[in-house]
Parts: sequence; structure tokens; C-alpha cells
Amino acid sequence: MLKVAIGQSKMVIRPVSAIMHILVYVGFIIINIEMLEILIDGIFGTHRLFAFFGNIYNILISVFEFLAIGVILACIVFLIRRNIIRLKRFWNREMTLWPRTDANIILITEILLMSAILLMNAADTLLQSHAAAHYVNVGNFPVSSVIKPVLADLSVSNLIFIERFCWWFHIVGVLAFLNYIPYSKHFHVFLAFPNVYYSKLKPKGELYNMPSITREVKLLLSENNETAAEEEAAEEGTFGAKDVRDLTWKNLMDAYTCTECGRCTSSCPASITGKKLSPRKIIMDTRDRLEIVGKNINRKGKELDDGQSLFNYITHEELWACTTCNACTQDCPVNIDHVSIIIDLRRYLVMEEASAPGELNSIFTNIENNGAPWQFSPEDRLLWTKN
Repeated sequence: MLKVAIGQSKMVIRPVSAIMHILVYVGFIIINIEMLEILIDGIFGTHRLFAFFGNIYNILISVFEFLAIGVILACIVFLIRRNIIRLKRFWNREMTLWPRTDANIILITEILLMSAILLMNAADTLLQSHAAAHYVNVGNFPVSSVIKPVLADLSVSNLIFIERFCWWFHIVGVLAFLNYIPYSKHFHVFLAFPNVYYSKLKPKGELYNMPSITREVKLLLSENNETAAEEEAAEEGTFGAKDVRDLTWKNLMDAYTCTECGRCTSSCPASITGKKLSPRKIIMDTRDRLEIVGKNINRKGKELDDGQSLFNYITHEELWACTTCNACTQDCPVNIDHVSIIIDLRRYLVMEEASAPGELNSIFTNIENNGAPWQFSPEDRLLWTKN
């Protein structure tokens, strides 16, 4: 978790976007230390409460301001990449109007919040130079000082209005943004840490054995009749997954942790070669279905069956296009396991609905009859040695 979620080790694979994302990530977190100060000032009527730190305070304010301008510049570049350059991974078919709008809302909000901080500081420094009441002469403001000439001709009352308007705008903006986060892709700000913490530590390509199949194998191999009877009496569940209720809690947390960055899809060989599969779409579809199931449960109870399933969102063609190479899970910056969802949906198709491509059905038949995927009887396996 320290390496991937906090250290963002997977982001650096693409250095340009990584540098900007880390700048926004670090800037937004550290700048909120200043928010703590202005909140306390607002509650107790003080001004620049932490100024007693002296030179340390000046250094902190300088760092905050440089980070704020860095966040603004990075967000502008992100907006250009999404809306003007239109990088392909931001315009896949699953990136409909709302996902694109959601990303733009977040970026514009961050620009406005950082701009409010700088404009507030610029007005503050001018009020300090005018020796206005309440505005004591503290702090070093290297970036906002550049904005001062724009405000220099304003009266003290207008400067106070601008300073307090920006103060309120920043506070209300941050609190509103916190309420908006659970409804947006920015939810990964909170879920990235637990999601990475609980991510799979075994080799990515290793499949887990279904408990029901394991029980059947143990039953066949068991020499203890009592154990066999207990295993036989064990309740059989559904093979694979048909809907979100059949997925694990980690699969569902994966769905809500998705940042919609599209790195998974841009590295997927099936997607690159023009197949219908997009790993990001699988995760977004899972989340959309989960939201609908949750709303149905809230309205009419958890036993409600609306006649829908994940297969109303994800087609068979998408599922069978996956090569299970795990390129998507490798590139995901928050360790989402796309392949496990795909495998469970495939298991349901094969074991519950007997619905699989013809090539696979031939393999299954050969394994059942010959103990191998090929159309040769076990007696003929070594014939090649005689040639």
C-alpha cells in the first residue's frame, strides 16, 4: 500500500502524466494544511494564526503557493489532453457524456479552489500594506504577489470583500467537493488505499479454485464415508457469477475504486487489436449494475429480482476476447483485478448455461473423453516418438 497507493509507483510508468498527477495529489493534500489555518481563523476571529512559527511559516506559505500554481497548471494540461488533444483512452465508447463531464468538473473545481487561495492571499497582502485592521503583517507570498498589481487600485473595502469572498469560496468549495466525491470517479481518493491493501498477492495469472468444485473433488477422493456424507450434504452454490451479488466484496470495491484513467484498456492486447473488450468498461459496468441493485434493495428489499444481470451490460463477445494476460491488472494504478470478474462471468456461462465458443466446447469434450485437449486417444500419445 505504501508503495502503490501512497508512493504511486505504477504512475511513473508514464512519466508525463505521473509528474502532473503527483503534483496535483501532493499539492491538494498539503495545501489543505493552510485550509486548517483559515478555518481556525474563521472560528476564532484570528488572522494567520500559525504565523508565530516565524520563518518556518514563511517557508510553508511559499511552498503552498508554488504547489497551488503547480496544481492549476497541471489541471489545465489535463483539460487540454482530455478535451482538445482528445487522447484515445479518454474517448472510448464507455466514456460517455457523464464520465467525461465528471472528470472536467473535478479539474475545473481544483483550478477554482487553488485560484481562490492565491487571490485571497494577494488581497491579504495588500490589506497588510494598507495596515487595515485585523490584517497583521505576516507571511511571504511569492506567487500571489504577482497578482497584487491587478488589485492595487482597489479600495480597502473592496479588498476586504475579495479576501473574504475567496475565503468563503474556498471553504464552501472544499466541503461541497467532499460531498460530491462519493458520486464521482474521485472516490478513489479514499478507496485506493484499502483497495491496494487488500489486493491479490498471489501471481496475477493464478486462478482460485471454486469451493463447490473442491468439495466434489474431495468427495471423489475421500475414503472416509462420514466426511463424504458431510461434503455431499454441503450446499452447492452458483458456479461463477451472473450478477454483482455473486462477485466478491473485493470485486465490488474494485468497481468503486476505478479512476477511469483507461490505462488498463490502453494496454489490453485485445482492445489494441480492435476487439470489443475494454477492461475499464467491465469495471464501470459492474459499478453501474451495483448502483442499480443497491437502489432496488433500498426501495423494495434485498430479495427483489429485477430480471437483469451483468450480462445485460457486458456481452459474451467482450468476455471471450480476454486473453487473461493480466496486462490490465499490471497497469492499473490502484490494483484493480479486472480478470477475476471476467473469469467468474465466463465460469457462469460455461458451467451454468453451457454457453461457450465452439472451439472451447471441442476442448472440453476432448478433455472429458481423452484426458487432454487434443483429439487423440491416450493410447496414441506416444506415437510421435516412433517417427
